[in-house]
Amino acid sequence: MQIDAAFLAAIRRSKPPAHNTGPVLAALTAHAVDMGLRKPHRLAHFLSQLAHESQGFIYDQEIWGPTAAQRRYEGRLDLGNTQPGDGKRFKGRGPIQITGRGNYRRFTLWCSALNPLAPDFERDPDAVNSDPWEGLTAIWYWDTGNPTGRSLNRYADDNDIEMITRRINGGLNGYEDRLECYDRTALLMLGFRAEDVIGFQRHAGIRADGLSGPQTRGALHAALLNAPDVIFAGETASESDLDLIARLRADLAQMAEQLAHIRATLEDAA
Repeated sequence: MQIDAAFLAAIRRSKPPAHNTGPVLAALTAHAVDMGLRKPHRLAHFLSQLAHESQGFIYDQEIWGPTAAQRRYEGRLDLGNTQPGDGKRFKGRGPIQITGRGNYRRFTLWCSALNPLAPDFERDPDAVNSDPWEGLTAIWYWDTGNPTGRSLNRYADDNDIEMITRRINGGLNGYEDRLECYDRTALLMLGFRAEDVIGFQRHAGIRADGLSGPQTRGALHAALLNAPDVIFAGETASESDLDLIARLRADLAQMAEQLAHIRATLEDAA
C-alpha cells in the first residue's frame, strides 16, 4: 500500500490542502524507518490520530476563539505556560497540535539535534507551521515528545487505541471519531474501501454485520501485522512486496472459506 495525499484525504472524507498533507508525507518518507512507522499496524494508529486532530488534515493550527477550554491554557504549568499570553501564543500547531510553551521548547531541542539551523520555536511559535518542521511535530510527539517520553509504538503494537488517545489528548475527547478514523485507515491499508467494514469481515471470516467493534479491530490489527511495510508517495514497491500483498489477500479469502465450511459442518451436526 502506498500512502499519498489521496490516501490521507480518504481517511476522513476530506479535501485537505497540499500544504498540509505534503509536510506529513515528507516527514514520514524521511523518518518512518527510524521511528518504526513503516509497519502498517503502527502507521494506521499514527495516521488515524493525526486525521482526527487535524480534522482530516484540513487544519494545521488550532482555530482560536477563545473557547472556554482554550482560556484554560493560560497559566497551565503542565504545558509550561508561565507567561501572560502563553495560552494563545503556544496554541496547538502541526498535524498533531502540539500545545504549550514547554512542548515548543522541547520540540526546538529535538529539531536542533537534527539540524543546528532549526528555528527557535519558543521564540517564534509560528515557525512550527513552516516546512519541513510542521510534519516533524507529529514524528517528534509520537516518538519522544508525548508525556511518557517514549514511543507510542508500544501501544500500537498492542492495538491499544485508548492509551494512544490518552497520551495524545490527555483524555478521551473525540474517542468515537478516533475509532472510526482507525477503522477507515486500516481498511484502506488492507486494500478495502474505507467504508467496507462488512467486506473485510467476510474476508476475515468473522461475523459480517458491517459494525466495527473489538473483534473487527482485532482482526484488522492481525491482518496489518502480516502486511508488508508501507511505502510513501514517490517511492516504489518491490515486486516481492506486491507478491506478498496478493498472497495475504488470497490467505484471507481462504481463511473465510475454511471458517464457512466449519460453521456449515457444525450446523449440520446440530
